[in-house]
Order: sequence, then structure tokens, then C-alpha cells
Amino acid sequence: MNTADFSLRHIGPREADQQQMLQTIGADSMEQLIHETIPDGIRLTSDLNLDKQMSEQEYLLHIYSLSKKNKVFKTFIGLGYHPTIMPAVIQRNILENPGWYTAYTPYQAEIAQGRLEALLNFQTMVTDLTGMEIANASLLDESTAAAEAMSLLFAVRERDQRKAGICKFFVSENILPQTLSLLQTRATPIGIELVIGKEEDFDFSEDYFAAILQYPGKYGQVTDIKSFIEKANASRIKVAVAADIMSLVKLEAPGKFGADVVVGTTQRFGIPMGYGGPHAAYFATKVAYKRDIPGRIIGVTKDANENRALRMALQTREQHIKRDKATSNICTAQVLLAVMAGMYAVYHGPKGLEFIANDIHNKTVALSNALQSLGFKQKNSVFFDTLHIKADAKAIKTKAENKKMNFHYPNDNEVVISINEPTTLEELNKIVSVFAKTVKKESIRIKNVPRENNIIGELKRQSAFLKEPVFNSHHSETELMRYIKSLERKDLALNHSMISLGSCTMKLNAASEMLPLSWFKWGKIHPFAPLKQTKGYQIVLKELEDQLTEITGFAGTSLQPNSGAQGEFAGLMVIRAYHESRGDQHRNICLIPSSAHGTNPASAVMAGMKVVVTKSTEEGNIDVDDLKEKAELHKDNLAALMVTYPSTHGVYEASIKDITQIIHDNGGQVYMDGANMNAQVGLTNPGNIGADVCHLNLHKTFAIPHGGGGPGVGPICVAKQLVPFLPGNPLVKTGGDKAISAISAAPFGSSLACIISYGYIKMLGASGLKRSTEIAILNANYIKKRLEGSFETLYSGELGRAAHEMIIDCRPFKTNGIEVVDIAKRLMDYGFHAPTVSFPVAGTMMIEPTESESKQEMDRFCDAMISIRHEIDNISKEDTNNVLKNAPHTMSMITDDEWLLPYTRQQAAFPLDFVKNNKFWPSVRRVNDAYGDRNLICTCAPIEEYMEA
Repeated sequence: MNTADFSLRHIGPREADQQQMLQTIGADSMEQLIHETIPDGIRLTSDLNLDKQMSEQEYLLHIYSLSKKNKVFKTFIGLGYHPTIMPAVIQRNILENPGWYTAYTPYQAEIAQGRLEALLNFQTMVTDLTGMEIANASLLDESTAAAEAMSLLFAVRERDQRKAGICKFFVSENILPQTLSLLQTRATPIGIELVIGKEEDFDFSEDYFAAILQYPGKYGQVTDIKSFIEKANASRIKVAVAADIMSLVKLEAPGKFGADVVVGTTQRFGIPMGYGGPHAAYFATKVAYKRDIPGRIIGVTKDANENRALRMALQTREQHIKRDKATSNICTAQVLLAVMAGMYAVYHGPKGLEFIANDIHNKTVALSNALQSLGFKQKNSVFFDTLHIKADAKAIKTKAENKKMNFHYPNDNEVVISINEPTTLEELNKIVSVFAKTVKKESIRIKNVPRENNIIGELKRQSAFLKEPVFNSHHSETELMRYIKSLERKDLALNHSMISLGSCTMKLNAASEMLPLSWFKWGKIHPFAPLKQTKGYQIVLKELEDQLTEITGFAGTSLQPNSGAQGEFAGLMVIRAYHESRGDQHRNICLIPSSAHGTNPASAVMAGMKVVVTKSTEEGNIDVDDLKEKAELHKDNLAALMVTYPSTHGVYEASIKDITQIIHDNGGQVYMDGANMNAQVGLTNPGNIGADVCHLNLHKTFAIPHGGGGPGVGPICVAKQLVPFLPGNPLVKTGGDKAISAISAAPFGSSLACIISYGYIKMLGASGLKRSTEIAILNANYIKKRLEGSFETLYSGELGRAAHEMIIDCRPFKTNGIEVVDIAKRLMDYGFHAPTVSFPVAGTMMIEPTESESKQEMDRFCDAMISIRHEIDNISKEDTNNVLKNAPHTMSMITDDEWLLPYTRQQAAFPLDFVKNNKFWPSVRRVNDAYGDRNLICTCAPIEEYMEA
């Protein structure tokens, strides 16, 4: 075996195993299998034009050499991003731990209690600091969260406001520039009129449905949001506040003043800047708006034994249910980053956070005093960590950069400096010396930091926070390490067993791809740092764009969208801009097949399009006749078709080129959902099929780990005619010549996470990428064959083959009283996470093994599924006290002195021999979702409840 060949480490089945699997499925060779699976008319005729593959050692030396091209200056730019100190115990035990970063979204609550508890901590932290009633489990970034707040407040307008068509949204000029850009992106398609102005000049007219304030403002001034909110409330204008979470340790919570929504980022809580992300944004609001909150909420419920359990609450809000009625397409969170930020609060506790916030603020006060003593005017009368100084910006910039320091320069006469957690006394004096030199004065030395407090009057925080036991119990490294481990043990991740979720592609996240994420020359770069300081990032990001452009067969790529759903929205907005540039503003019809993922119609509506659903045939393919009829019916207004390929049903539709041609003939563009790109790479591509734009889920096909439900990255790749419209950024030049406004806060989205996909492509190369796709198809067809006779595959290609995933039909088992969810829960007893349940067809499971799973692991999974089928055969509809209905079985049940169930403990917990060797115990019994939704509790219990108990 060539130990330097990364593909042999990434791909699961050995060569001998592959031959056995081909024999099992009845194919003489891999080429025969691919020929029988993928229509010849869409196959690539040449190999991908990519650099020669690297070994892991070569790649690590390569990425290290590139990291040295980044210049890590001391950063005081602010604008929503700050240098931080990540506690080493969090870095080692969460960020670098596959038990945390390889987990999937906690849809199966019984085997995700650890992650759910960590997210409940995050929600509690957010509600406490913001003073709001409910928070979600994180969003993508602060600017996205602000846009979601605007959309929510628009959706919950009072009836008479809707009737009167009230659509004005006031935006304070103190808002972060990247947030303003994103608000502009989101407002226009849905009919919101933005009005930007000074808070003190706002007239609180009844023409406005809501407003948004920045707290503190973009240049650091803390304005009187209390008075503004009071006047707005009196005028029936709802208010969103974008708040710096660290400042809320010192400033009173906006919720105490009557804010309707509070948003922001938790990046300051120990998360590296990473040239823009990933970071966990927060979104907090009133319980009255609980069914309009974007994203996910973690809630408390009980299990079958009446014990406390956690799960994702209000799951009917998920976009595959709400579809084109959704006000948001957010279907992911930044779970890994939210867990880390929450643990930062757990580790430091309220007293530790107060110490950090006081230290930041007091250093800022000391710097302000010194600069004013030198004669500089400091414009902020009330501030937390940021000074706004009148000075010769060009002179300051030259001297500051010579000292390897970055400030923010709004214009030639102003300098903005944001102090942060790692700032030292020595750095403060270096800043003072730079300013002193520009006015030819002797520098004033700050010898110590005074314990002053510039937060005055009613804005000073009075309300307590983080009183819950979890934030007051784990302040030594030993205690936090053990707490993190106790949660990890409750979660099933890829480091335990195969996670065969269809459409989610839970493949290997190789350690060599992950290692650079901890390197400071990647982590400590501000997204708005001068480009000459970010040459390493520029090389990686440009080459990744080129790699993805080549793989998709397109002409250009934007890495900006920081989730798959944001990629959908970005692609549609680019199509919208293209039509508008041609005078076709009226093109607003988006055709979407009935089998599409629910984010597709939600994204279309957000982009200002009207959804028209097309039918599927009995075989699960797009009904071409129906599609053609609707395309021709709407030809004058047709904007786009959204299509997934291979289809959501796990089939390569032979008519795909006919479908794309129909759309083009009728004036539309083709958006291809890249959810199933794992089945295309190296064998076919969207450009070859006739699409015009696609998004890619880097957290699926290109190996970024799911992290328990995020981070995700969703770049878009586009054909030549759409390149000019790729999204831009107000502070860093990116995108096309006619760039649409921002899709995410940072110019290149979650840049730090993009390094993973860069490494994945570098180490696999063209041949490894193609082989990965072939093995993904082989693995899926092997499972299909092994389950034959026990489970019927719902859809197959014309020659009976599956793509990289397949759907098995569990509906016939209703005659035995068994639902698909019972099979999902029973799989936990065998040590497996369930495949995708009831999507895209209710009562089914969608299985995707990925190329990384070995034949031995797939055999164990198939053995478990076949064993469950035998269990089903022995159950009658009247027999409700059975091993599936009672699943999962916990250690507490199995070790209880009393056992009254009509099957043995061994049947319950150790149904097959292999389970005994590596038993995973669900930590709770089946959770009660309905009870949790009726009794919505989304925070930890306060300490008083424990005292009363």
C-alpha cells in the first residue's frame, strides 16, 4: 500500500473489498457500474484539470508555508470582529475533538443530549445577557442575524399595518457597514423600504413598522437606546438591537428597555477571527414571536420515563415543512462555534466575564485619557471599548503599520481604535507613541490601568446574569475538561460509527485537513485587514475558487455564502440581477420540483420570486411534460428552475439536459442545488448538464465537518454570463464588476473553514476526487443490494442502479404497527445514527454511506437493518409493548432491578454480537416532542430552583 496516497486513507473499502462488492451487486468492473448509473450523455470526456495530488506530509508543509505569508498585526479594527483568547481546554477538547466536530444536527435527540445541553447553555447565556425571553441555537453571522430580525419584524406587523402596506424600516447610520449591505440585499426582494438616518433625527412616524440600532455604534459611541425604544414602543414601531455581547456585561440589556429582537455575534467569546468566520451569531426575541424565529431552538422536555430530556423544539418550523410560506431559509446553525462560545461563558462564569469586560473597558479609558492629554479629540462621550479620534489618518496609518498595528480609518481625518481581550499595557503604550509621533510630542506612558467606569446613568448594567449552576461550577480546567467529556459521552458522532444520512454526506473529516484551523497565522486575521497582510489567505481562497470552478464546469465562484441555504439565496439573487441587467425585471417565476428540499422554495420567496411547483413521475423523476407545460405557460416571466442532481430521490435523471434546455428556451436560468454534488465530482458537472449556477455544500461534498449542525459553507459557482453579479462587500473589494450587495458579513464568508476543503482537494487531486465519487456510488449500491428482500428501494435509475444514496420504503410496516421513527430509534440500540427520516418521502429512510465507510462498517449497518426487519416480522399491530416501540433502551433500564418487558435485556441492548464490543448507550429514552412544544422551556433552570428543591 502506498502510504503517501491520501485517497487510500480517505476511501473506506480496500481494493479487495471493492472487488467483492462489485461481485455482490453484479457488476464486472467499476466502469460498468458507472455506465449503468450515470447517463452517458452527461459524462465528462476528460479528467479534471487540477494540481497533482499531495501526500498529507506535503500538504501540511505547503499550508504551513502559505500561513507564513499572512502578517499577523495587532488588530484594533473592531467593526464586529476582535482578537480573543480561546481557553486551551476548549481548543483541545472541542475544536480539535472529533467527538464534537464530526457530530450531525441533533434531529435524533436521544443520542445528542450532550450537544443539546451545550446549546441550551448557549441559549441561556444569550437570553441572560440580552434580557430577552427566548433565543435560538445560533445563526450564521451578525449581519445575517440582523437581516433575519428585519424579516421577522416585517412578518409580525400588526394587522392594520399590513393592510396599510407599512413597509419602511429605519436603520441607524451607526449600523455596521457590512450589516447595512446585507439589509439592502434582503429588503428589496420582499418589498421593504430602508431609511437610513441619525437616531436623534428619527420622527417615529406611523409609516415605519420597525427600526434597528447598533449598541454600541460602529465607531464605539453608546447612544441612548432606552429613550429611543420607549418612543418607538409608544408609536407601535418595533425595535431590533444589534449588540456587542461582551459590552452587555457592562451595559444594561436591551430587553430591559423593551427591545423586540436583539442580535449579534459571540465571536468575542473565545472564537478566532479566522478572516471572517465561522462564528456563532445569536438571535434573541420575545416568546410571542417563537414561531417566527429563524433557525433552531433547543427546548426542555421529558422522556418516556418522565425524566428531563432535551431536543430541538418547534420542529414544525423546519423549512421542509413551511417551504414557500417560510420567512427564512435558515436550516443550519453554527453549532460547533456556539458550543465553544457557551463553554467560554461556562469556564469564566459571571465573575470571570465581568473581569474581562472591566479590563477591556478600563484599558480603553486609560488610552482615551492618554490620547486626550496629547491634545487629540476623542468623539465618543460614552463608550465601552472603542475610541473615535480626530487625527491625520494617513500619518497614523503609516506609523501604526510600521509598528505592526491595524486601526480602522473611516476617512482622512478620523481613526477608530477598538481594544480587546488580549490587549496588553505594552500595546496601549505603543498606540500612544504612534499618536505622539504624528504631532511631534513626547509620548505619555500609561503605567497602570485605572479602575474607572465610563458607562453612565441608566445604561450601566443593573440586572444579574448567568446565575444558573452550570455557569458557576466549572472554573478549573479539570472541572471543565470533565464536564466537556461528560457531554461528549452522550453524543454519537462519526468517531463511534457510520452516520448514513441521505443528502447530508457524513464523510471523513481528515485530521490533516483540520490541523491548520488551530494555527494562529490563520486564526488571528481580521476580515478587514489590509490585503497586503493576507497574502496566504488570498492564495488559498483564490485557488479554492479556481478548484471549485473547474470541478463544476463553470466560469467563476464566490466563497461568500456561509451556509448551503445562503448559497441558494445568493444564486437566485445573482440570477435576479442578471435578468434586471437585461431589462427583464418582470421575470419572477421560479419552477421547483415537488421533491425539492424545503429551503429551495423558501430561498425563492426571499429572492422575490413566485414559486410554481412541478410534478414528479411515479419513478420519482421530474415530470418533463408538466415542466415543459409550465415553462411555456410562464415563458414571459420565467426566471429560474431550481433542480437537484442527482435527484433528491437518489437517481441520475436521463432527461436532465432536456430539462435545462426547456428552461433556456423559455428565457430562464437553471439553478442546480449542489446537495448531491458528492455524486458528480470527476464524473459529470453542473456546467456539462446545462445549469447556470449551483451552490456547493462544502460541509458535505468537500469534507468540512458538520460540527453538530454547523459550520457550513455554501459557495456559488456560476456560468460566464453570471460572473459580473457575484456578491461584493462594502469594505473589501470582491465579487463581480456588477456585484450584488453582501450575502454574508465577511467578504469571503467563513474563510477559516475553507482551508479544510482546500486541503481535501489538494490531497485527493483529480484522480482521488473521481475515485471518491465512484466509491460513493459503489457503497450505495452495495447497501441497496444487501438490503434487498428486507427493504424495498423506492426509486432506481433506468438500469436499476442507485446514485450515491437511496430511499428505502418503511411504509409497509404500518401493518405491523411500526412507523419509520420506530426503526430510527431502534437503530440507536445497535449503535447507529438513523439515516434521513421521512425526507423527501414520508415514511421512508434515505441512506447515504459516503466513500469513507469501510465494507466492514457497512456490513454491520446492513446486519442491524436486517435484524430490525426480523424484529418487525415478529410484531403485530396489537402488540405495542415491543422492542421497537420501546427503543431506545438506556443503561438505566437494562440495569434496573425490575424487568417487566416481554423480551430479554440482551435482545433490548445487545441484539447482535458486534454491539457488545462497542456499545453506545442513549442517555435518555424516547423524548416527548409534543410535551416540550406545549411547555416551551429554552433555558437552563436558574439557581433559585435548585435551592428551592
